[in-house]
Amino acid sequence: MGSSTKKKKEKQKDFQKPKYKVGKTQAKASNFTDTSFKSKAIVMGHQSLSTDAPDFVQQFKHNLSLASSSKSDKQRRDALAYLTSQLSTSPPTNPVGTNALLNKLLPLISDSSTPVRAQLIKLLRALPEDDVKHSTEHASMYIRAGMTHLSADISNDSLGVMEWLLDVAGTELVNCPGGWVKILNTFCAMMGWAVTSPNGGWTSAARTSMKPKDAQTLARQINALSKFLQAGIKDESSEVEIPPQYWDTLYKISRAPNAYDYLNLSGARRDEEGEMYSNSEARQHVFHKRFLDAVRKGLDQAKKEGGATGRAASSLEQVLKDAMPGVERSTALDTQDLLDLW
Repeated sequence: MGSSTKKKKEKQKDFQKPKYKVGKTQAKASNFTDTSFKSKAIVMGHQSLSTDAPDFVQQFKHNLSLASSSKSDKQRRDALAYLTSQLSTSPPTNPVGTNALLNKLLPLISDSSTPVRAQLIKLLRALPEDDVKHSTEHASMYIRAGMTHLSADISNDSLGVMEWLLDVAGTELVNCPGGWVKILNTFCAMMGWAVTSPNGGWTSAARTSMKPKDAQTLARQINALSKFLQAGIKDESSEVEIPPQYWDTLYKISRAPNAYDYLNLSGARRDEEGEMYSNSEARQHVFHKRFLDAVRKGLDQAKKEGGATGRAASSLEQVLKDAMPGVERSTALDTQDLLDLW
């Protein structure tokens, strides 16, 4: 019986129709890897392996490049933090020099990232003061650009950089070309205090109303302006020391950076805004001529707001009264007369 069933199944195989697969084959996955090849060796790309880490000069330059050109906010902040730690060591580590460092990092004053700008201010405060004085004019250009930025946060952080520069090089800032008139123009434009120009135009419109946050911002701006005016119109006669040896100092070469830059022997002709005002009397005259009316009107409006804004305005008024007692007398002098007196 069993053999008969087996023979019957074998005969049925001859009459069965095979089933063939038709159509397209199934598409392979996007991450499919062909492993059908056979190889006796695997060749890797050349790699540079070393047990020695890069020296500190290369690391410093690499982080300086990241801080100035990286598209990642985190990389820029971390690179600035590394540079700050190197500048804070004793003795400080700066293989590129302060001038080269500032040339790379000053554009970050207008950086879009708040942590980057905060870290930048920490780095600037770690720089040696004597070296910063040589880059004052260059730094003032980036500070002015940041103060008039459309972003309120960038404008406010730029005031922090301005305060730092006033602390380390206040005298050099108000004496450099454009360091007096251009910065005063920037302050008035930032605070919305209308300033009449010599050709009859105006630079900004007066404020109408302020929110609480705007009032705090204006108070800080007035305090920064007060600090700037103190550096520019203070009485310099009290700071002059009579040397014990007159003849020893009569022919002494000045140690100030660009000691004869005010003569403008080789530069382009300057206008009133780009001129250097190397004494407080000249700066007082220009301030009274172009900015005093606008500042007084702005302070009157600020005092009406009260609070921190009103206190800052009252403080600035007192600074003007103390630092400019003879300004009314100087209005009779013309700018050319002052230049002749120099």
